[in-house]
Amino acid sequence: MTVVGTANRAHAFTGALFEELARCGVEHVCLCPGSRNTPLVAAAVARPELRCWSHLDERSAGFFGLGLARASRRPVVLVCTSGTAAANFHPAVIEAHHARVPLLVLTADRPPELREWGAGQTIDQLRLYGTAVRWFVEVAVPERGEAALRYARALACRAAAQASGEPPGPVHLNLPFREPLEPVAVAGDVPEDLPPLAVDGRPGRPYLRAVAGPAAPTPELTASLAQLLRTRERGVVACGPLDATPDTAAAVAQLAGALGWPLLAEPTSQLRRGAHVGQAPLIASADLLLRDEPTAARFAPDCVLRFGDNPTSKAFRLWLERQRPADVVLVDPDGVWHDPSHLASATLRVDPQALCTALVRRLGTSSRRHDEWLDTFTDADRRAQAAIDETLAQDERLLSARAVRELGDALPERALLYVSNSMPVRDLDAFLRPSAKPLRVLCNRGANGIDGMLSSALGAAAAATGPTLLLTGDLAFLHDAGGLLAAHRYGIRATVVVLDNDGGGIFSYLPVAAYGERVGFEEHFRTPHGLDLGAVARAYSARFTRASSWEHFRTALKDSFAARGVSVISLAIDPEADVAQHRAIDAAVARALGAGRGGTR
Repeated sequence: MTVVGTANRAHAFTGALFEELARCGVEHVCLCPGSRNTPLVAAAVARPELRCWSHLDERSAGFFGLGLARASRRPVVLVCTSGTAAANFHPAVIEAHHARVPLLVLTADRPPELREWGAGQTIDQLRLYGTAVRWFVEVAVPERGEAALRYARALACRAAAQASGEPPGPVHLNLPFREPLEPVAVAGDVPEDLPPLAVDGRPGRPYLRAVAGPAAPTPELTASLAQLLRTRERGVVACGPLDATPDTAAAVAQLAGALGWPLLAEPTSQLRRGAHVGQAPLIASADLLLRDEPTAARFAPDCVLRFGDNPTSKAFRLWLERQRPADVVLVDPDGVWHDPSHLASATLRVDPQALCTALVRRLGTSSRRHDEWLDTFTDADRRAQAAIDETLAQDERLLSARAVRELGDALPERALLYVSNSMPVRDLDAFLRPSAKPLRVLCNRGANGIDGMLSSALGAAAAATGPTLLLTGDLAFLHDAGGLLAAHRYGIRATVVVLDNDGGGIFSYLPVAAYGERVGFEEHFRTPHGLDLGAVARAYSARFTRASSWEHFRTALKDSFAARGVSVISLAIDPEADVAQHRAIDAAVARALGAGRGGTR
């Protein structure tokens, strides 16, 4: 598409910008209404290869784009007008920064001569997002001529490369525009005699290519690490949040098997489920096992090989801090230094799959000398799983532990499960059974907030090829209820399971709960809302079911996977009974292990 014949310089500039973004692999653009961003919106909707999503609320738009980018693993563009609209992107930008999600944030702005002179909808947007972006550019006000168009094309390519780089993350382009903003013709703004390079760029390919690839381990690194792993008698492979592909998951599982080390994998690592599970020394109860202090002490490791970010389990972190293994090796391809306990002995900025493949090749089958160590772990895991099942079988109440069990059994193959922070991600870690059935699990574990959960999951659903389900608490659901509007406008299909304990259930597990009304616990920490979630869901035309039994829950889930639009399924959970059942499970696991009472949640 040529920029010759474009109405004016602003529209020529943004036309070249979006042409290059599309050539660089951008497929989705989240647009928010406004006036100053008119040239950006017009350029985006003019490109048939771009899917444009309109959002009334910038905050929801930001998280919708985040979910799209996470699910598709491609940069997504966010566009807004000037003023506080840009500030509403900030929570999603922060999450994208910490979670390493590629976003291209394009904020329209007033030109310099209108700033700090009382012009409406004008704030300081320079470096608005601080250190949370990979790259910030105060873009030049569009000028006439070929130089401005070459600049627009190179800028788009560089921005896409920065957002997709190592590590990926958000990029902020602040774009000031002078009037006219609408596509009105301005004589002489876009000359007819512009050279082809400015007019068309490089048809069929990006104007500027940035080439990078995953870092492969050197033979020297592989040899030295293999030697270290051979010398350790009590090692574990641990996997925290990691959007691993099936091939990467299989490679990590194969390495754990070759070493004869237990594989402690939380669901967000993508290793709790998948084709590799039957061949992996997988420990699904690690969080429960390590809460029990005598068991944690008995399982003191001398080496930890960790993939992914810092694990969700607090018990895992305390276990390492108390046992202080001689070596904690972090495979950290993005160089983000996730080590809050400061116990790492090495960080390896290499591709995880390549490293595992090279190690297995070097180690061969002779390295597995730790069957007794592994058997102790797997026996404890079997006992823990049996204790969970026995405890849940004795209680038909609608409570969160069994909700995770039921949900895990009901999810169809190739489903995408988005899970909220706070208690849902912890319950998923504790209670999701392993299975060979593929399941992708995403969670906003960058900043660990509950904001934007609905929008993130719906954005992921827009990019997913299979059924998408969000597991969330009631406060996170209410916090982002406005995100349902986009699903209604675009007919997005998704299932939302709400664990409704009328407030913030996680606070009942924290030390502050013991102080009760001395600190205003109910009003200011648990924050009960007393709202009818069905009324909220129906306001956005979502289907709503309040499950009355486990059979009803299973039926509602099955129906939701075949239904159009969004289906919200609520489980009314007694918060005190839920806390009591969690503690009963801890105690049952401890008894099954022949150890003392459970440790810290």
